[in-house]
Amino acid sequence: MDRSPDGLRRIWIGLIGLALAFALLVTAYVQWRQYELLDGTTQFQSDALGWSFFQLETEHLRLRNELQRALNDKPGVNTPELQLRYDVFVSRVGLVDHERAAHVMDAQGVYAPTMARVRGFVRRADRYLGETPQTPLNAAGLRELLAELDTLSVPLHDLSLGASHLLYEQVTQRNDAVRLQSKRGIALTVFQCVLLLVFAFVVLRQFRALVQRRDRLETLAERLSAARLEAESASRAKSVFLANMSHEIRTPFHGMLGMMSLLQETSLSAQQSGYVHTAKESANHLLAILNDILDISKLESGNLQVVPEPVALARLVREVDALMRVQAQGKGLALHVSMDTDVPRWVHADATRLKQILFNLLSNAVKFTPAGHVHLKVEASLKAPDKVLFSVIDTGIGMDAATQARVFQRFVQGDETASRRHGGAGLGLEISRSLARLMGGDITLHSVPGEGSTFRLELPLAGLAAPAHAGAGTVPADLAAARRLKVLVAEDHPVNRAYLEAVLDKLGHTAVFAENGEEAVRAVQEQDFDIVLMDLHMPVMDGFAAARAIRALPLPRGAMPIVALTADAFQDSQELACQAGMDEMMTKPAHLPQLRDLLARYGGRASGAAAVEHAAPGESGGDIVDRATVEQFHASLSPHKYALLLTSFFEAHAGTMGMLRDAAAAGDRHAVRDQVHALKGAALSLGLRAVVEHSELLRRASADANGTALGPLLDTLERQLLITRDLCQSLGWLPAVAPGRTVG
Repeated sequence: MDRSPDGLRRIWIGLIGLALAFALLVTAYVQWRQYELLDGTTQFQSDALGWSFFQLETEHLRLRNELQRALNDKPGVNTPELQLRYDVFVSRVGLVDHERAAHVMDAQGVYAPTMARVRGFVRRADRYLGETPQTPLNAAGLRELLAELDTLSVPLHDLSLGASHLLYEQVTQRNDAVRLQSKRGIALTVFQCVLLLVFAFVVLRQFRALVQRRDRLETLAERLSAARLEAESASRAKSVFLANMSHEIRTPFHGMLGMMSLLQETSLSAQQSGYVHTAKESANHLLAILNDILDISKLESGNLQVVPEPVALARLVREVDALMRVQAQGKGLALHVSMDTDVPRWVHADATRLKQILFNLLSNAVKFTPAGHVHLKVEASLKAPDKVLFSVIDTGIGMDAATQARVFQRFVQGDETASRRHGGAGLGLEISRSLARLMGGDITLHSVPGEGSTFRLELPLAGLAAPAHAGAGTVPADLAAARRLKVLVAEDHPVNRAYLEAVLDKLGHTAVFAENGEEAVRAVQEQDFDIVLMDLHMPVMDGFAAARAIRALPLPRGAMPIVALTADAFQDSQELACQAGMDEMMTKPAHLPQLRDLLARYGGRASGAAAVEHAAPGESGGDIVDRATVEQFHASLSPHKYALLLTSFFEAHAGTMGMLRDAAAAGDRHAVRDQVHALKGAALSLGLRAVVEHSELLRRASADANGTALGPLLDTLERQLLITRDLCQSLGWLPAVAPGRTVG
């Protein structure tokens, strides 16, 4: 039995309900009995038997008197008065001589013989006084009838008195029964009222308990929601911490690896070369672990996204084969790569992430295969024609069922014994499966201990037609568009203007510059341009308002292509730019190939550079500078021009830190946000990654409504500016600063 408060409450409600039902049934029975008694009383009272017997006795006396008068006055004459009295007497006999009267008077023993004598008198009197008299009435007949009536006087009188007493007793009994039933009905009504009150009390308590339970559930839901938010916040904070720590640790590692690479180029003894090689391999191994941690943090925070693009699948497989074959041959393993003919040549996929998954799977296969071979097999899926199946098959140590069940979990090793011979952090397979699922596929495993393992990666890769530029030859990097374009650049930062001026001049285009949105609108009203490169965040009038103003101009100027060129690449900014009428968005830093392709699209012909396959800059979030951007500057402009741009940047921002500190001290967070956004945009263009990252942190803090302290962030940003300047000087990218000059 349920002994909980809710269970007991339900039992009480059930018992009270049963009691109410029983009381209602009893009340119905009492009401029925009361109706029956009242109906019986009404029936007996309507008969008026007592009065009928009294009338019979009275008519008997009247008939006797009339017979006596007829005998005295006119013997032998049937007078009308005598006939009338006789007829009335006979009618009174009919009122008491019936079955109901016999039932009521059953207790009176005199009733039956008396009524028999009365009926006998009526039969004899009918010969003289009936409807069809048989014998004329004479004096002898009168004396005979009178004598017989005299014998009926006493029985009729006794019968009248007995009927009156009997009916009185019956009515009294019925009235007493009715009163008793009424009392019972009142008692039941009171009992019902008490039960209803108790029921109402229990229901009220139940309702109050339900309200309290609802309040508790709402409170619990709020706490759970708050706990979920706290957990998500903690997860994001942890991911940010891991990402920051990974960046901070990777910075010296890149320097260390670079120095070791340079050291390897010097004259070293065999022993020294072995030491350097071991140190470099250890550093690369630790750097790979840090990269895995960074990927895990991105996956947890939801910041890792796949970027599908047309990919030559056969070429991608060849690149994977070329890189992994050296590792396999180093262990004396055979690496086989096969690709079925029905696999599409071109697919829509994220080549970087697909390579990462295949590298992880093949690296594990090589690691856990002491002898034999590793086979990468690419085939079309039999289950779905638009899916491609990548199978990595090895003849290694294999895994039992327990290991297979947890091998995709974080920090789990295929060999977890204390003397395990294989390194690794146990993150590669979890990252690979997460990436596969992020791309709409999955990884499955089949393994037999001692025989080997098979990892199957199934991805939805629909076949594509080969792009138009797929077979084109290499085009010189300085190939310009088909015609010279007149480009309006709306940019408030002088370093960015100088950079864009150099790039556009190298591409053979004419550039006109505006320092804010208002100047850009005025320039469009006064001149004709082929395209507008619009920064989003500018003084006086921002890029959104300027784009709307240009779109409001009469055609053809109102339909001029507008491309957002900004360091702000958030989704809401992209949506606002689209709503303002901009055609597309390009994120800073805008490298020369990107600008060349963009201007070629709006210049009337396809860009020749589109045929040139160039690797995008690798993500080096921990570097102080983005070396890929610097190398791009050196290749597209010249080291001398890049040095001039760096000099201009540090000179232009010589007083930036002072202005930022003044604005922060005055509480003008809007001014801090605008100034640091300009600093971030210029640093992005020049590849000064550390300055960009810490500028973004300061920009977010200045936009925080909770009033995050800006002082520590300003100190960190100033320190990064000094470190970046010193690094550029040590690398020879920036001339030495004159003594006494500072960045802040």
